[in-house]
This record gives sequence, structure tokens and C-alpha cells, in this order.
Amino acid sequence: MSYLKIKSYAKINLALNIVGKNYLFHKIESIVSFLDLYDEILIKKIKNKSHKIKFIGKFSNNISPKNTVSKLLKIIDKKKLLKKTKFEIVIKKNIPSKAGLGGGSMNAASILQFLIKNKLIKISKNEVSRICHLIGSDVILGIYSRNLILKSNNLIKDYTNKSNIFTLIVKPNFGCSTKKIYSKVKKFNKERFNRPNKNMFNLDFLKAMNNDLELIALKKYPKLRSLKIFLEKLSKVEFVRMTGSGSAIISYFKSLKMCKDAEKKVKKQFRNYWCKTAKTI
Repeated sequence: MSYLKIKSYAKINLALNIVGKNYLFHKIESIVSFLDLYDEILIKKIKNKSHKIKFIGKFSNNISPKNTVSKLLKIIDKKKLLKKTKFEIVIKKNIPSKAGLGGGSMNAASILQFLIKNKLIKISKNEVSRICHLIGSDVILGIYSRNLILKSNNLIKDYTNKSNIFTLIVKPNFGCSTKKIYSKVKKFNKERFNRPNKNMFNLDFLKAMNNDLELIALKKYPKLRSLKIFLEKLSKVEFVRMTGSGSAIISYFKSLKMCKDAEKKVKKQFRNYWCKTAKTI
């Protein structure tokens, strides 16, 4: 059997508020979009006693054997949803890890969505949510892979409108630990997105928003602060904001040309940083 191809798109938090905490997790609300930057996943059925997972590509180093994809397959096997069917999965990592781009989480979500769409497993929406939650808090976002607003009660409102925003993603040569960043959260914001609408994806609205994790990351990593200051001085940039818990910082532009011009300047100044132009989808 030949491989089937899946695209696993990078996630960005256009805005992120920490609005509280229960006994286990922080409560967040976020405006989320996806980029035309993606990991490439090849998948096929195999005659084997166990699944085979292989990571290749620029960002494939140091991925633990216990990763989001292995967790997904373990959960599915435990629930006997695939019966005895096994898969060989090859993932080409184009999205850096520990960047706030949700690469690993979106891999798991994309494979789960593939299995459902191709009727290889049959589960309810509630069961999809439960499986995603067992893997990671942001995995459920990848089931949608389009503009969405995550409300503080964990409900999601998704939109089919395209925001068409050009982005310049810059990731330093180090990552941020999500656990460590969240551990430094000491205060909470007011809820802002519980009455979501598509106008929240407009640049004018987004400019006035924040990422509540950003100040924590900038304080912990001075190099991130220097990077953001440089990006904010770029010509014709609309706004600059960290995505997720970092370490990637994103500059937002209205046109591809503006973005490409900025990319040249960033690559000249930060030669050891990963830099990529992408567009929201």
C-alpha cells in the first residue's frame, strides 16, 4: 500500500489571555489562526504487531519516543478503535518545537482527523474532545485548522473567513518551556472573547490585544526582549507578538512584499535564528 499525505499546519495565537486557574490548569482564551507552514505526514497501513513512527527533516532531532503521535496511537489502541490495524507514519518536521507554533499537537490532531475523515475510526465529538485533552491542551484546536476563538469555558467558535495576514516568524536558537512559563503566571486578565465574532480577526482589533505570557518570557529570556524591540522597529509592521508560550515571535504585515523586505533585515541581524515568511489560511 502506498503512503497517503497529510498536511499538519502551524498554529498561532494572535492574542492570548490568562483569565483564571482551577486546581490543575490555567484557564485561557485565545484568538487562533493557522499558517500555510506545515509538517508533512505520510501514513499507510502495515502488517505489523505495532505502529511505526519516524520523524525526519530539519526539526526532527531530540523528539522523544513518547510524543504526541505515540500518545494518540496508544490511546486509540487502548480503546480498541482501530481493532488490529497498524500504521507506519513518517513525519517531516518543518515546524520547530518549543516555539509556540503547536507543531507536535497539530501532528496528533491532523492524524486523528485523518482517521475520522477516512472512516478508519468512528467516534463522537465528545470522544474526540476527550482524546485530544488526554494528549495536550491545545490538540483540539488542530481538529479545526481554521480561524477560531477559544473561549474561557473551553468552547470553540470557528470561522470560515480568511484573514489573509502575512507573518514573519522568528524563532531564536533556544526554546521556551511551556510548563516553566505558565508556572510564573501570578495574575489574571478579564475575559474578553466570550462573545466572539469574525471582526476579532481584523488587524485593528488585534493590535489592541496582548499575549499574557509574553512579558513572562521576555523577562526570563533577555534575548527575546532584544528580538522584539528589533522587530517593532521594522518598516510598516502592524504589530509584533509572541505566539503561545514562545519562543517564536511574529511580526504581522499587510502584504507579502513588506514581509519579505523585513525578512532580509532580520536574517542579516540574527544569522543564527530561524526565520520564515508565512500567510494565514
